[in-house]
Amino acid sequence: MTPRTGDVDDELITAATNVAKIFCRRENHTVASAARCRDGHIVTGVNAYHFTGGPCAELVVIGAAASQGYYDLERIVAIGDGDWRILPPCGRCRQALFDYFPTVEVIVQSGDNILTYPIAELLPEVFDWSNQDRPPTPK
Repeated sequence: MTPRTGDVDDELITAATNVAKIFCRRENHTVASAARCRDGHIVTGVNAYHFTGGPCAELVVIGAAASQGYYDLERIVAIGDGDWRILPPCGRCRQALFDYFPTVEVIVQSGDNILTYPIAELLPEVFDWSNQDRPPTPK
């Protein structure tokens, strides 16, 4: 994988951290996320934890963005409560992010380094459901 280390979006990290500090105070909401749209607008959201599953913060941001008329997310980050650390998206979120925004960049943390990766690099050999309707390639 080839991270982009010099292109960290500090404003986006701060937005997600602030939402986490304000709204992630209970066991039902433990992760906040923020995404930057192509025009610079920032959309935020928190997860809705439930024992049966529930939407992760990144998925909530996708829905919040759509409800505000934004369909062009360029970058996203998630922050966990408590120690306010950057969390990588789970596999389900990686797939959904790729499906909705195949060029979105994801901010992750590795040790003390904050890195930005294209979603396709965080999800190698991704299933591209947009290719489902294509006829099989003849052998």
